Amino acid sequence: MQSETHFVVRYVLKAICLNVSIGRRPILKDVSVDFRAGRFTALIGANGSGKSTLLRSLMGLAPVQSGQVLVEETPLSGMRPRQIARRMAYLPQTNVCPDHLTVGELVELAGFARTGLFGTVGDATRAQFREALRTVGLDGAEATQVSRLSGGQRQRAFIAMVLAQDTPLLMMDEPVNHLDLKYQYAVLDLVRGLVTEQGKTLIMVLHDLNLALSYADDVVVLEDGRVLTQGPAREVLDSATVARAFGVEAEMSRLGERLVCLPKGARMVGRT
Repeated sequence: MQSETHFVVRYVLKAICLNVSIGRRPILKDVSVDFRAGRFTALIGANGSGKSTLLRSLMGLAPVQSGQVLVEETPLSGMRPRQIARRMAYLPQTNVCPDHLTVGELVELAGFARTGLFGTVGDATRAQFREALRTVGLDGAEATQVSRLSGGQRQRAFIAMVLAQDTPLLMMDEPVNHLDLKYQYAVLDLVRGLVTEQGKTLIMVLHDLNLALSYADDVVVLEDGRVLTQGPAREVLDSATVARAFGVEAEMSRLGERLVCLPKGARMVGRT
């Protein structure tokens, strides 16, 4: 009789029964999700479904009324900010910096997240900064002011800052929003490579279902502050899920090896 082989799925991050409100308005309602190590997970759902709030809650940046977040079984609530900064790096939806700041200075800000304002940056850390710029294709641009970069270059500079923090877990809130189609794919190709080639764990808020189907391993679909479904992207995203989460009739069709979502015009389902 052959012995059975058991595979243990490792979760790097968990949310358990999270409830988050802004004022008296509930935003997240009993949200429980697991994020697998070394995977690209997309958070998707209609506007106002709680995607960004969930991402911020996973970082400890949103007040949680009840429930908890576990980082490799350690409660997030018991971790110090610097401990969190050594595990997670966060790219918010909107990024601003002083006009005079150079690309090199922007990336060096990552060092302060790990060491504090009075920490020192050594040669090894500066080498990481240079490697981060090479990874995003901005090597040699250290002296360029961030304000002089194109939209795609600017976003890659902020991604370099996140990479320079050198954490195993990356959190990004709509990093391709407002980018031209070319730069959307360039940025997603870049971060997909971080997962595939460097073993990073990536959690990203995305609006475009076809980008999620093309790049994400897993999806978490939110509906009105609750988890509608979660799992492998190509298994979870079907016509019924899209109709319920977005109120739009859509056909899921295969194009070669790709699965694509094709909305059926502007007919709305179950919404007024």
